[in-house]
Amino acid sequence: MTLRLHDSKARALTDFTPLVPGQVGIYVCGPTVQSSPHIGHLRSALVYDQLRRWLSYSGYAVTFVRNVTDIDDKILINAAESAAAGSPEEWWALAYRIELEFTAAYTAIGVLPPTYEPRATASIPEMQAIIQRLIDAGHAYATDDGTGDVYFDTASWPDYGELTHQKLDDMAPATDSDSRGKKDVRDFALWKGHKPGEPESAAFPSPWGRGRPGWHIECSAMSTKYLGAQFDIHGGGLDLRFPHHENEVAQSHAAGDPFANLWIHNGLVAVTGQKMSKSLGNSIFASELIGSARPVVLRYYLGAAHYRSTLEFHDGALAEAEAAVSRIEGFLERAERRLAGTRFAGTSELVIPAEFREAMDDDLSVPQAIAVIHETVRRGNAALDDEDLAETATLLGQVLAMTEVLGINPLSPEWATGGDAAAERALGTLVESLISDRETARTNRDFATADRIRDELGQAGISIEDTPNGAHWSLDG
Repeated sequence: MTLRLHDSKARALTDFTPLVPGQVGIYVCGPTVQSSPHIGHLRSALVYDQLRRWLSYSGYAVTFVRNVTDIDDKILINAAESAAAGSPEEWWALAYRIELEFTAAYTAIGVLPPTYEPRATASIPEMQAIIQRLIDAGHAYATDDGTGDVYFDTASWPDYGELTHQKLDDMAPATDSDSRGKKDVRDFALWKGHKPGEPESAAFPSPWGRGRPGWHIECSAMSTKYLGAQFDIHGGGLDLRFPHHENEVAQSHAAGDPFANLWIHNGLVAVTGQKMSKSLGNSIFASELIGSARPVVLRYYLGAAHYRSTLEFHDGALAEAEAAVSRIEGFLERAERRLAGTRFAGTSELVIPAEFREAMDDDLSVPQAIAVIHETVRRGNAALDDEDLAETATLLGQVLAMTEVLGINPLSPEWATGGDAAAERALGTLVESLISDRETARTNRDFATADRIRDELGQAGISIEDTPNGAHWSLDG
């Protein structure tokens, strides 16, 4: 069976045919590192981790790119608000601190690191090159009011709206910038001129004056920089379809790039039947979630629904996931104990059953694939009860193979200590970075920042000991 995926642009299941046989290029919109990650960020990252793992298992060489938006209005605003509240922090320091939180959360649930993870601030020249191509082609304009703003001219591009199947007249005004100098309220920002009161460090030189990129142009530049002018798959959350992905399509096509062949969007998260949002105060942050269950259980729960569906979080959801993982774990441990010392020990072949493959090839139907795992576990337990050790060994190999593909094998070394090894690596990365920032602050005689970092680590239960050989950290208690 050929892998079929739902193309959001075509609004239909599509046979997946890579541009280059045996190779796949995937770009996924990563986080805007303005504030701590929540359950929706983890769910989205896990969806594309499952896709990547399945493509790799199917024999493709996958180049996986997930960006970090490290400059954005919200990042500047949050940094300014923190300073006003008495906790001064440079916008770039805030962005990096939050980026490390995302990395730690992804690592904790077994999301593989991307092939490339570019930051927006490292691709400014590529963004400016696309903007200039759009200006030269008559699809963008620099304002004549001296602000240095550059906008995409939506009226100049007849296909604007092709991803979400909307007409220009039906679209709401663009809200990614104020309307100064715009020809049309629906025109969106490609370059934002520096404004009084904004940090000087957030302004980059450009042909149109000092400023910074708009959000949408960042992903067009980073995706094509690492994957080429045309690539296989572009992914992201359903909430990004409009305006972010719609604007990516418009500016990239208008600049002459074929861009993404296939668009995939994952569903969002609902909490007890309500859409998760800051306004409702029902956001579940990654730090809360990761402390509430075993990491392998969290991965199972976050990945058990179909990627295009809404993931429901409710009281008891993690207990249900724990019970499901425990059933798998119980069979694996029981089978390995019984086969130990017999001629069937070590004979299990890691073979994926046809039903599992068919489910995964059918638009990544993980719920059906998991059903195959549990049915195989049931048959395996029955074989153990019947003392059919040959069948037990066969089914053990199948369960191991399927759970390894999905990253939910509870006996994998990754989860051997309940995820502690992964969590410790993530914690170590975060703490060492903060210690480095503290040392830099001390070198610069910025003792207020150095003391703040030490105090924040102390509040988190981490002690710092300054020695002649440098600072060392440990967990209190």
